[in-house]
Amino acid sequence: AMDSVKESNGHDNLAFDADKSNRSGCVAEEDRNKPTYCVTDVPPWYLCIFLAFQHYLTAFGAIIAIPLILSEGLCLQHDTLTQSLLINSIFFVSGLCTILQVTFGIRLPILQGGTFALVTPAMAVLSTPEWKCPAWTQNASLVNTSSPVFIEEWQSRMRTLQGSIMVASVLQILVGFSGLIGFLMRFIGPLTIAPTVSLIGLSLYDSGGVKAGSHWGISALTAGLIILFSQYLRLIPVPVPSCSKTEKRKISKFYVFQTMPILLGIAVSWLVCYLLTIFDVLPSDPTRYGHLARTDVKGNVVSQASWFTLPYPGPSSQPAVVGILAGIICSMAESVGDYYACARLSGAPPPPKHAISRGIGVEGLGSLLAGAFGTGNGTTSFSENVAALGITKVASRTVILLSGFLMILMGMVGKIGAIFTTIPTPVIGGMFLIMFGVISAAGISNLQFTDMNSSRNIFVFGFSIFSALVIPNWIMKNPGVLETGVKEVDQVLNVLFTTHMFVGGFLGFFLDNTIPGTKRERGLLTWNTEHCEDSRNALAPEDVYNLPFGITTCLQTRSWVRYVPFCPPTNHMTEDVCDRKRGRQDSNDNSDSFQDSVV
Repeated sequence: AMDSVKESNGHDNLAFDADKSNRSGCVAEEDRNKPTYCVTDVPPWYLCIFLAFQHYLTAFGAIIAIPLILSEGLCLQHDTLTQSLLINSIFFVSGLCTILQVTFGIRLPILQGGTFALVTPAMAVLSTPEWKCPAWTQNASLVNTSSPVFIEEWQSRMRTLQGSIMVASVLQILVGFSGLIGFLMRFIGPLTIAPTVSLIGLSLYDSGGVKAGSHWGISALTAGLIILFSQYLRLIPVPVPSCSKTEKRKISKFYVFQTMPILLGIAVSWLVCYLLTIFDVLPSDPTRYGHLARTDVKGNVVSQASWFTLPYPGPSSQPAVVGILAGIICSMAESVGDYYACARLSGAPPPPKHAISRGIGVEGLGSLLAGAFGTGNGTTSFSENVAALGITKVASRTVILLSGFLMILMGMVGKIGAIFTTIPTPVIGGMFLIMFGVISAAGISNLQFTDMNSSRNIFVFGFSIFSALVIPNWIMKNPGVLETGVKEVDQVLNVLFTTHMFVGGFLGFFLDNTIPGTKRERGLLTWNTEHCEDSRNALAPEDVYNLPFGITTCLQTRSWVRYVPFCPPTNHMTEDVCDRKRGRQDSNDNSDSFQDSVV
């Protein structure tokens, strides 16, 4: 379903022991840091299935956490069946949005899922006196999940969230498709992107610590296995039988540790937890340390879940929009950072403005769908899966596209999704230790475009990062310090100033654009011309970001396309822009050299 896709039979890439003439079109055998499969490559179908399943498991822990957190505000603590249906709905919508994003949006191998940026304002709305759960819903003995009174209690709250999210998502749609986000990108450089992306991982240290701390032994085992597979054993092949036209039987060497380290790490740790559970080594008492490492903690969900369920849009009511709008703004800032991190880890050129505009617009459509389907949440780019690209070296968008179909399937087959809720919490925590660290490092790597010998740049980055860790932490420990007397304003301020990515990104953006500094010093020259340089050697921007099914070719014959901000420019326009940027860079190079000689 993709244009400009390179077909591969499974023996023409670095996942197998092919000769030097048979290798992926965008990776040299001697360059081990580049992806085994680039954005436009298509791995063999059987490998695609395993890799898509790996991405599903990577996103699984964070996605199911969102409806489980929201269930407290929705009065569903004692209704595990409805919680399972919410999980099915969010996976179904995440799959739809992933397909839309990979096909018509940013077109990078980036998975879509629920966003924690909307959890805080949603819980703030549900904690108001008007929507606070009645005391009887907290008592399991008094809750009749089939009672019309109980059903109305949680559905009325869900309708409020639905309406709020749907209205707020319109802002994201307008910001994206109007090209406003592309206009803002001219003021955004490495010193804005670096703290924003880094804080995606750094700000989640508490979540990773809580999950890993539920059993440090299992978490260390999971993290150690992923490190072992992805770093130490990645170049060790495993013999596998295969068939070819010339030889009926052939033994190929498959680099399984390089392509599926996360899946293997989770599978082995999961198996260990299962064995420790059936032999009753792990404590069965919920109050004892290590209980969450058991695989039967959520066993009742599997028996209660239906075999087949079809999520459907539900009604909405008058929304409490303002708080959700703040979450949408933070989600957009996080997504732009994810786009750049994904492009770097997948070997693609930096995303152009038209692709970023489409990406944000499609995410707005995704949030609209998520609100309509009653997930109680929106959608955003999933940082965990961006990090997985850097570890597995597999950046094919075909794999992510298949992951989208897999999530739709899991959202419709309730029992299959329920089985994976038995993945122990410390296994997910061990995976987070690896994932969030890689995200943080990917953000910091953007600083290579800047002059980090400059005291100006050191100040901007250091102050942005440290302030973004201090301010949200202090506000969360001192609730009520931002009270203005206006409830809606309080919600907006609390969401914005407790979101690390927003604080760090805003400070980096403001300081980088107000403190005097040359374009060379700020890294804007290299940043703006990098995709032009890369297009000579590897993938060109149009190979990655143009629309599929010949849509770009058709649109480029229309003169009005140049005025549509989310449409790709014509090829000659792209070349002219690159030439102009190179000319400006040469001019600035000469100017800087002259200034240096004068000094």
